[in-house]
Amino acid sequence: MRRSAGILLPIFSLPSKYGIGCFSREAIQFIDFLAKSNQKYWQILPLVPPGACESPYQSVSTFAGNPLFIDLEQLVYQRLLDREELDSYDWDESNMIDYDKVKKYKQELLYKAFERSDHYKEPWFISFCNRNKEWLDDYAYFMEKKEGKEYNYYVFEQFMFEQQWLTIKSYANYKGIKIIGDIPIYVSLDSADVYYNPELFQLEYGLVPESVAGCPPDFSSPDGQVWGNPLYDWEYHKETGYKWWIDRMRHCLKLHDVVRLDHFRGFYDYYSIPDADRDAKNGEWKLGPGMDLFRVLENELGDMELIAEDLGFLSEGAYQFTVESGYPGMKILQFAFNGGKDNPYLPENISENFVVYTGTHDNNTTLGWWNNATDWEKEHLRQYIPEIKDISWDLAELAMSTKANMCIIQMQDYLGLDGDCRINTPGTININWMWRMLKLPSDDLAQRIKELTNKYNR
Repeated sequence: MRRSAGILLPIFSLPSKYGIGCFSREAIQFIDFLAKSNQKYWQILPLVPPGACESPYQSVSTFAGNPLFIDLEQLVYQRLLDREELDSYDWDESNMIDYDKVKKYKQELLYKAFERSDHYKEPWFISFCNRNKEWLDDYAYFMEKKEGKEYNYYVFEQFMFEQQWLTIKSYANYKGIKIIGDIPIYVSLDSADVYYNPELFQLEYGLVPESVAGCPPDFSSPDGQVWGNPLYDWEYHKETGYKWWIDRMRHCLKLHDVVRLDHFRGFYDYYSIPDADRDAKNGEWKLGPGMDLFRVLENELGDMELIAEDLGFLSEGAYQFTVESGYPGMKILQFAFNGGKDNPYLPENISENFVVYTGTHDNNTTLGWWNNATDWEKEHLRQYIPEIKDISWDLAELAMSTKANMCIIQMQDYLGLDGDCRINTPGTININWMWRMLKLPSDDLAQRIKELTNKYNR
């Protein structure tokens, strides 16, 4: 990585007329904003269809795209919808997404577009189906069983998703912006991946998990966390030459320029919890594939730009695995000021091969964090920023000043927003993945970000 900066903003957090951020003109305009701000990266969250509680980390398919991101305006231009049809719905103008309303409205309109389309005659549609047949069949048949609409409708959705997203990505690349994507390590039990490929997972008869994923008890979570995802049968994956992982990573690299690997330590060792347990106290660590998987991926796919999400406690083995991989890790400044001089997140302890954040999608906004910080944290931070004027920008500047080659700031921090606008609060449900901007940021803000970026040679 060369010294650079970027902004974290999920697709669903873009402004839009239709209740949720999508691949609309606002996405193009946000890319223009990034270019004006001298940013080189746009980090997003997984593009997959969300599962339980709208989480993109519990998807019904690791390959499919979220149909809610399809831009309806483009379907008007393609004469598959009438503008009057779009305007007849009572779209929500709140800065919090009403998923029930958005899903109902968009699915009705997308189905109308599907019924009017003769896409199946077009050579590029046939090519799309042939290129993606293996996962596309699984997803479409799974959704047909799950929701009742016909197979061809779900294929149509995925065709429109890919067409529109790759256009957005191409424009970003043309403007000098790389897309940082996100690949959750695990898949949902309620997914096409598990239903049609049960041999890939540690499952008993009837698709019942033997054990599930999670993390052990610690000071912040006395019972640990039970995520509920099925665990991989790594021996079987190795026997197949890691084919499923090669296909998954190839697909992800087509949609993104850089990929953040969620819960990277889980590739070295993973926490296995008996499926019947309600807490994680009886779990145990088991070895994963380690570098064997990544040597195969690199041999098949060549050089990959990856980011290792290595947050939290790492065993010595997991730490050495991360170092051996060579992939840049992550540092969060919100974690830096509650310990001593050996805290790895302190600015002086951050070296070049890292991506530094004020906070990620799982953290509060900087203002929200500051409003809830302890007196010790505030006093410790003042050793780095003696005169705090605007905590959101002050912490962003501190991140920019570190040695880390890449610096990513949440869009909410540049907007100075509080904790009501955070993306996700781990361990909670029904309040996450909802915040969105109601309008695009101004050129004045772009200029201010550009000046900060240039000041620290990013």
